[in-house]
Amino acid sequence: MIYVIGIGPGSEDMVTPQALEALKSCEIIAGYKNYIDLVKKFLPGKNFLSFPMKSEVLRCQEVLKISRELNKDIALISSGDSGVYGMAGLMLEIASGSGVDVKIIAGITAANSCAAILGAPLMNDYVNISLSDLLTPWDVIKKRLIKACEGDFVICLYNPASHHRPENFIKACKIMLEYKSPETPSGFVKNINREGEISQVMTLKEIQECDLIDMSCTVIIGNSQSYILDGKIITSRGYKLGIHS
Repeated sequence: MIYVIGIGPGSEDMVTPQALEALKSCEIIAGYKNYIDLVKKFLPGKNFLSFPMKSEVLRCQEVLKISRELNKDIALISSGDSGVYGMAGLMLEIASGSGVDVKIIAGITAANSCAAILGAPLMNDYVNISLSDLLTPWDVIKKRLIKACEGDFVICLYNPASHHRPENFIKACKIMLEYKSPETPSGFVKNINREGEISQVMTLKEIQECDLIDMSCTVIIGNSQSYILDGKIITSRGYKLGIHS
């Protein structure tokens, strides 16, 4: 059996009980080296297989090979939820027809954990958009940003900026500013639930100029119904306060 497991933001207390049980049941745990480093702390005695970034296909192929040859349960981990920009889809594709069962174990997403720290910005309809153009052309990302803005969605941005593409986040903010007010409540969390966590709430105009945004951040941009209350972002669902049924 191959377990594809979302480990959440990376701290042990944010790993779901189901995910933790599955991790403990596997002798071998495979994944991107940064994620392996996160789970090593609370999973002693396991055999860990670390892979570099951009080795996703090889990673899944090796996991399938080990599972077939050793006939052992093996865990393939992703941060957040493995089905959200993670390894779940690719592992299912590569294992298809192999006779090896694949079980997907859900995890707490970056969007959800980020939102909890910033307040309650995802109380109404929202979309997740990755700004990484390694696998998705920038023209497609731009179109998705525009449509999300036209629909007045709250927007959660994954992979906002990196050393190789620092300009993508700034370009995305410029696009959103064409449709959203500069005062739109926005925020980010860096190193969610890990050492060095930083979070800030600000406006869309301010976050465009923020120099802390990188790949370790998750960013949330509000909609026209979002507001800041006591330093937290809230997106209204339209409840009539003071009226009780």
